[in-house]
Amino acid sequence: MDVKRVKDYIYWLYYQYLLVTCSYVLEPWEQSMFHTITVTVVAMVVYTAYVFVPIHVRLALEFFSQIFGAQPESSV
Repeated sequence: MDVKRVKDYIYWLYYQYLLVTCSYVLEPWEQSMFHTITVTVVAMVVYTAYVFVPIHVRLALEFFSQIFGAQPESSV
């Protein structure tokens, strides 16, 4: 791919982000605070999903396997 096209596409995505969040009307210091809070919240959501979703999926699979009559694993 052309580097200029990739760069333009990233600028376009950033502009779309500014438009959707209406943060283009904020002052620079307000924008930096808004971006910091947004990145922090997104990072916490991703971390929480990474840690807790596999646990809940495993528990749900165990629950439904017991309901539908699968043989329990031997503990011997």
